[in-house]
Amino acid sequence: MNIELDFSTYLDKYENYEDVYLDLVKSTFNHLKLKFDPVISVSFITNEDIHELNRQYRNVDSPTDVISFAYLDNVSNKETFIKTNKIVVLGEIYISIPRAIEQADQFGHSLHRELCFLFVHGLLHLLGYDHMNKEDEEVMFSLQNAILDKEGIVR
Repeated sequence: MNIELDFSTYLDKYENYEDVYLDLVKSTFNHLKLKFDPVISVSFITNEDIHELNRQYRNVDSPTDVISFAYLDNVSNKETFIKTNKIVVLGEIYISIPRAIEQADQFGHSLHRELCFLFVHGLLHLLGYDHMNKEDEEVMFSLQNAILDKEGIVR
């Protein structure tokens, strides 16, 4: 498993998240019974930077908390691909640190919990999960909660 972290804006504070996120990937893959070896890029960025990504790629003119770019979205044999034991470049996850701080305060939990939640949320998007309708939202959010609970990350 390979996670490439880019938190150049926040280098001093968050460099320990590589190990945290590797554990979350392992837990997610065990939970979903996936066997391939993922490569994931994670960047901690500012509200301004995520706002620009949101505007450019989603046509939404506001900042958000996490954006994922899944490299397998348009792969016709995606299901076969992710059930192999091969190395798979899954995609990129961008997390807004200022937004994570705001949301941790708003929801009354730790910043650590919020950063873990946002990562798992982004990871599930890379794996093809979404929350565009009620049924998909229930599946995705249930998975997020199960993975975070298993890792002892309290809500």
